[in-house]
Amino acid sequence: MNDEHKLIAEDQMIEEEFQGLLNDYLNSNHRRKVDIITRAFNMAKEAHKGARRRSGEPYIMHPLAVARIVSREMGLGSTSISASLLHDVVEDTDYTVEDIRALFGDKIAQIVDGLTKISSGMFGENVSEQAENFRKLLLTMSDDIRVILIKIADRLHNMRTLSSMAAAKQFKITGETLYIYAPLAHRLGLFAIKTELEELCFKYEHPEAFADLTRKIEESAPERNEIYENFAVPVVKVLDTMEIDYEMRARVKSVYSIWNKMQNKGIEFHEVYDLFAVRIIFELSPGLDEKKQCWDIYSAITDIYKLRPDRIRDWVSHPKANGYQALHLTVMGPDGKWIEIQIRSRRMDDIAEKGFAAHWKYKESRIEEDNELDKWLKTIQEVLANPNPNAIDFLDTVKMNLFSSEIFVFTPKGEIKTLPQGATALDFAYTIHTRVGDHCLGAKVNHTLVPLSQKLGSGDQVEILTSQSVEPQPEWLNFVTTAKARTKIEASLRRQRRRVGEKGKKVLDELFDNEPIDNTVFNKILHLYKAENKEDLYYLIGSNEVVLPDNKEAFQKIKSTEPDKQDNLFVRYVRQAMNAIKKGPEIKNSKEASKGVGDEPSSVPVPMMPPTPKVDRKSVYSLTESNFRKNFVVPLCCNPLPGDDVFGYITEKEEVEVHKRACQTGLKLKSNFGDRVIEVAWGDYRQYSFLASIVFTGIDRIGILSSILSKLTDGMMVNIQSVNVSTKDGIFEGAFNLHVHSAEEVNQLCAKIAKVDGVSTVHRSPV
Repeated sequence: MNDEHKLIAEDQMIEEEFQGLLNDYLNSNHRRKVDIITRAFNMAKEAHKGARRRSGEPYIMHPLAVARIVSREMGLGSTSISASLLHDVVEDTDYTVEDIRALFGDKIAQIVDGLTKISSGMFGENVSEQAENFRKLLLTMSDDIRVILIKIADRLHNMRTLSSMAAAKQFKITGETLYIYAPLAHRLGLFAIKTELEELCFKYEHPEAFADLTRKIEESAPERNEIYENFAVPVVKVLDTMEIDYEMRARVKSVYSIWNKMQNKGIEFHEVYDLFAVRIIFELSPGLDEKKQCWDIYSAITDIYKLRPDRIRDWVSHPKANGYQALHLTVMGPDGKWIEIQIRSRRMDDIAEKGFAAHWKYKESRIEEDNELDKWLKTIQEVLANPNPNAIDFLDTVKMNLFSSEIFVFTPKGEIKTLPQGATALDFAYTIHTRVGDHCLGAKVNHTLVPLSQKLGSGDQVEILTSQSVEPQPEWLNFVTTAKARTKIEASLRRQRRRVGEKGKKVLDELFDNEPIDNTVFNKILHLYKAENKEDLYYLIGSNEVVLPDNKEAFQKIKSTEPDKQDNLFVRYVRQAMNAIKKGPEIKNSKEASKGVGDEPSSVPVPMMPPTPKVDRKSVYSLTESNFRKNFVVPLCCNPLPGDDVFGYITEKEEVEVHKRACQTGLKLKSNFGDRVIEVAWGDYRQYSFLASIVFTGIDRIGILSSILSKLTDGMMVNIQSVNVSTKDGIFEGAFNLHVHSAEEVNQLCAKIAKVDGVSTVHRSPV
C-alpha cells in the first residue's frame, strides 16, 4: 500500500472510531450535545495531525479511545467526552488552556488544565515524579471528580496498548497502575475497570502464569456450567413465580484474583473453591422497596438451599464507602459445592460497574450514597491541607485508605461511622473531630475501658474520653490506620517540635547575648551535639536533651572538625577507586529487548572522584554465575530464585536489586522510581545455590516426616538448612529451609511432598 492509500485508510479508520463514539453517546441518557463533541474532535484531530503513537497508529486514536471509555464504560456526558478528546492538546501541542476556554468554556478548560497539570511540570529534587503527580491528581480531583475519571480512562487505554512498550517501561507502568490507579478505581467504585487494570498488569508481568491460568479456567468451564445449571433450575422456578423482572448469570473470578488467592493462601488452582459467583439483577418494580426486594429474593433462595451464616454481607443497608450496594450470601449447592450469590437491583449493578459516575444517572432520586464521594473528597482535602513533606510518604498515607474493607462503628448517640478494617479507637476519635483526636485520653468500647490502640469491630459502640492536658505522642503513629488520623498527628507533632525548637533557640541566643553566632562556631556546636541542622539543635536544647555550658567561651575550645572531613573524603576516594576496578555487568545480546526503553533516569550526584561503573539502562542484564554475586543484590523482601519473573532496580549506589515482579516492595519501587527500573533475565546460575522455604500441612501420623524427607532426597541432591515441624490436635504444620538452584527445583520438591499420604497443602513461601 502506497503512502496515499495508507493515509486514506487511516482517515477512514479515524472517522469510523469517531462515529462509534457518537453512537455510544447517543445511546446514553445524556442530553444530545453532539455539536460540542464534534468541535472537540476536530480541534484534537488538527492539533495531533502527523503525530503517531509508539505502535505506529495516528495519535488521535488515543484520545478517541479514552473518550469512548469515558462514554461507554463510565457513562459520562458531553463535557467529559470533550475534555477526553482534548486531554493531551495543551501538553503536546501549541494550544493553551486559554484557547480551550475561549472555544469550549470554563468547565472543559478547567478539566483539561487539571489533566495537564497531572501529566507535566517540574518537581523538587529527590522527590518521586509519580508521587508528586499523585498529589497533583488529588488536588485537582477535589475540584472536579471528572479529572480523575478521565485520567483512569487514559491509563486504561495505555494498559490496553502496552505491548508496544519495552519490558522495562512495561514494569514501570504496571507498577504505577497496581499501586495507584487500580486502588483509585476501586475506591471510586469502578469495579469493571479496576478488574481489567489488574488483569492487564498480571498479563504483562507474569505472561506464562496468565496463559496457564486462562487455559485452566477454559478447561474447567464445562464442570462449572454443570454446577451452575444444577443450582439454577429450582431457583429460576421460584423466582418466576414472584413476578419480578430479573436476570441470573454466573460470573467467573478474574484471572488476577484467582492467582492472587493462590499466592496468598499457597494453594493450587483446583483448591480455589469460589471460582465463580451467581449474580441476580432485578428491575425495581414500581411502588416496591428496593431493599425489600433484595431480601425477598434472599428468602426464596434460602428456602431451597442451606445458608452459610458467616458469609452474609449486607451491603444494601450499609453501602461500602465507594457506593457499592448488594446483598451477598453463600449457600451449599446441590453438587456439594459452596456457591456465592450476589443480589442487586439494576441501579446497584450500574453503580457497581461504573461507580460514582453512574450516580449522576440517578441523581434526581437523591439516593443516600451520593454523599459518600463528598465524604471521601473531604477526607482527601483534609490530608492535603497538611500533607507530609515527603511526597512518597504522602502517597502511602493516602493509599492506606484506598484499598481497605470497611467496618461500621456507632457513637454513643447511635450514629454510624465508617472506618477501614483494623481501625483503632484513636482513628475513631479523629473521625469525630481533630480536637477530639488530639486530646484523646482513652475510650470505652461497648462500655468497657480500652486503650487508644484497641482495634474496633463492626457493631462496636465507642465513647471517646478526652483531656485538655493530653497532646499527640509519636508512638500514636504506630497504631493508627486512617490517613486523616496519621496526617493530623504528624501535623501536631511538627507544631510541638517547632514550639520546643523556638524555646531552644531562645536559650542559645541568650547564651550568646542575642548576637549573631559565627558560622564556624555554630558548626562546632552542631558537631559537638551530633545535630544534623540548626532545627535539630534547637529541639535538643529546648527538650533538655543537651545541656549548654555556662558561657559561650566554652565553645571556642572545641577542635576543628576539618581533619574528620578529610578522612571521610579519603575513605570515599578509596571505596570508589575499588568499585571502579570491579568487572562491569555482563550484557545479554538482545537487540529486540533493548528497543524503545523509557527515558533516562534523573542524574545521581557523584563526588569528583574516580567514577563507579555506570549501569546502562538500555540493556537487558543477564543474571549469570559470573556476575550475579558481584553486580546484583538479592533483597530479603521477596527472595527471588532463578526462573522467577523478576525486574531490576538501580539503587543510588549503582547496584541492581533483583525483585520478583509481584513483590510488594518492588511494586512501590516501580511506582515511585519507575525511571530506575531495568529489564533483567536469568542466565547461567547452576553453580550457585539460593535459600528457599517450603511450607506444608496435613493430617499427623507416625512416620510422616520420614516419608517427606525420603521424597526430598529421592533422585535429588538437597541441602536442608533447617526443619521446623509442630503438631496440634492431629494436624501438623512444617517448613523446610533449604538451598536450591532454581524456582523449578522448588516446584519439583513441592510436587514430591504433595504425593506423601496425609499431606494436604504444600507451597513455596518467602524465607
